[in-house]
Amino acid sequence: MIYRRLIIFISFFSLLAAGCGYTTRSVIADRFHTVYVNPVINKIDITDESYSANRYRTYSAFIETEITQALIDKFLSDGNLRPTSEDAADLVLKGELVEFRKDPLRYDKNDDVIEYRLNLVLNLTLLDRRQSKVLWTENHFTGTTTYFTSDSAVKTDDQAINEALADLARRVVERTIEDW
Repeated sequence: MIYRRLIIFISFFSLLAAGCGYTTRSVIADRFHTVYVNPVINKIDITDESYSANRYRTYSAFIETEITQALIDKFLSDGNLRPTSEDAADLVLKGELVEFRKDPLRYDKNDDVIEYRLNLVLNLTLLDRRQSKVLWTENHFTGTTTYFTSDSAVKTDDQAINEALADLARRVVERTIEDW
């Protein structure tokens, strides 16, 4: 009797495990092999009064260049799509930086900010270059991180920006290759 239950138990979990939909292959790998990451365009107007009125909106010089490089690096490390020149690419990824926000999350007893959330917000479009067709468009696509300004988990703004860049690049590559 105990062997019968063991066999049923093993069979049940074998079927359950076989039914999972996870894969290590790209959904689009058979159709597309290369991608060109167009340099990200910075659409943040720091001279706009409404922008400067919000003290938590911020800017990091040349962040659009860092975003472009982070995307290229992530495509390289992922390996499903090889970054290449625009004229040789199957896909073209275009992006516009529309917001760079640093929002306070926690305050100490003196009302000093001790935790921030940093957001990099892009509008993205992925094009099939060969068929001149838009595959997807995502507005307000966000890479984010949170960080503390005091205690043992303290991070600098530069460290937080690097984490947000990594998060953004990971999400963009996943969106591209998994086509969610």
